[in-house]
Amino acid sequence: MAERVELWWARRQFSRGAEVPYPVGTYREAWAGYPALIRQYHPDLNAGITLTQIPPAADVLLCWQCEAGHRFAATPDEQRNRPGRVRRRSAWCPDCTALAVPPRAGARAKRPAPAVCDKTPPLPAGEAFVSRCAPKPASAAEARLRAELTARLAVTHGMNAVKVGRPFFRHREVWPDILLPELRVAIEYDTPGRHGLEHVGQREVADRRKDTLLRASGWEVVRVRTGRLEPLGPHDLQLVSVGKRGVEMLIDVLRDVRGPLMVDAYLR
Repeated sequence: MAERVELWWARRQFSRGAEVPYPVGTYREAWAGYPALIRQYHPDLNAGITLTQIPPAADVLLCWQCEAGHRFAATPDEQRNRPGRVRRRSAWCPDCTALAVPPRAGARAKRPAPAVCDKTPPLPAGEAFVSRCAPKPASAAEARLRAELTARLAVTHGMNAVKVGRPFFRHREVWPDILLPELRVAIEYDTPGRHGLEHVGQREVADRRKDTLLRASGWEVVRVRTGRLEPLGPHDLQLVSVGKRGVEMLIDVLRDVRGPLMVDAYLR
């Protein structure tokens, strides 16, 4: 199974007994025939490790960004073996490839539209409520953040969904990690996950769509991004972890979003 580049690099340091197991330029010739991949690879998205330090056959998950701004995770083998091998600017980007393929005539009409869940209550868009469909929180760090905010802000707690104007994955509701209904702010706690696959690629696309639906419904979104995840919105926080200082920083962001008079009125 492909592993995150930081873990792969640390394992190579141990197995080869060297601080730099592959010097810069070691695999320059192997990558020279893939100019599109050279442009898409950024060391600052991959723990400072350059592409010429990575063997093309390495089973390591790397972060790429095409010229259109799409970010996605893929192994060297997946990138080098994408169909076409065309040397154009958008080559080897799965999002650009999907956008470049026109739908077949009549294909949309033949495919039935997915059914939308009917369990969402008939509320106006933007209303917060307790959903029967929302998944249970699974992150201990998210639970700690929720507890810290509960201790600091005297707002309504316990709601887990917001009604939105358009379906989001077969639901007319979205489920942010934490809701502050009086401030109409949704807080998301994002980590790259155990294998570095969360909130990247298509999952980042879904995050952006979710944020757009919330903002269209009168809410603002603040994402707490950890594990070197880049901000998605104007109010996102990049933190190593969320402690008491991180909570105070988050409250300062809420002041920027809704104004200090409104936010401070709810402080305990």
